[in-house]
Amino acid sequence: MASLYRSAMNALYLACVFIAGVALVAISAVIPWAVFTRYVLNSAASWPEPAAVLLTIVLTFFGAAACYRLGLHMNVKLAVNFLPPVLRRLADMLVELLMAAMALFMVVWGGRLCEATWGNTIADFPFLSTGVTYLPIPVGGAILFLFVVEHLTLGRPADTSGDAHSAAAFD
Repeated sequence: MASLYRSAMNALYLACVFIAGVALVAISAVIPWAVFTRYVLNSAASWPEPAAVLLTIVLTFFGAAACYRLGLHMNVKLAVNFLPPVLRRLADMLVELLMAAMALFMVVWGGRLCEATWGNTIADFPFLSTGVTYLPIPVGGAILFLFVVEHLTLGRPADTSGDAHSAAAFD
C-alpha cells in the first residue's frame, strides 16, 4: 500500500511540475506580447496582464505544492538545527502538522471563495468564471495535504536529482 501511495504521489508531483511549467512558459510568452503591442504597435492589448496574473496563480499553487514535496521551498532551520535530535524530529512533526492545517484552510476557504465567485466573470475574459480562476487554491491545498500525509507516513521521497538538500525529511 505504501508503494502504491508513493507512486500516486510521484505521478501527482509530476503533474504539478508540468502544470506549473506550462504556466511559467505561458507567462513568458504573454508578457513579451504585452510589451510588443504597447511599444511597437502603440496599441496595448488589454488581456496579457490579467492573463499573466491568472497564470501566476496557477504557477504559485501547483509549483508550491511540488516544491514542498521535495523540500525545495524556502525554510529557515537555523534554530531547529541546534536542537537535540529528538526535539528536532518533534519540530519537524509540528511543521508538518501546521502545513496540514494550512492545506486544509486552503481547501475549505479556497473552496468557499470559488463558490462565492462562481457566477462572476472577469472583464477581459467574460467567458471565464472568477470562481474557476480561484480553483488552484483549493486544488493546490488538497495536493499539498496529500504531500503532507506522504511526509508523515512515508517520509520525504528519495532524492533522484543528486541534490542532497531534498533527501529525507526527518533526519
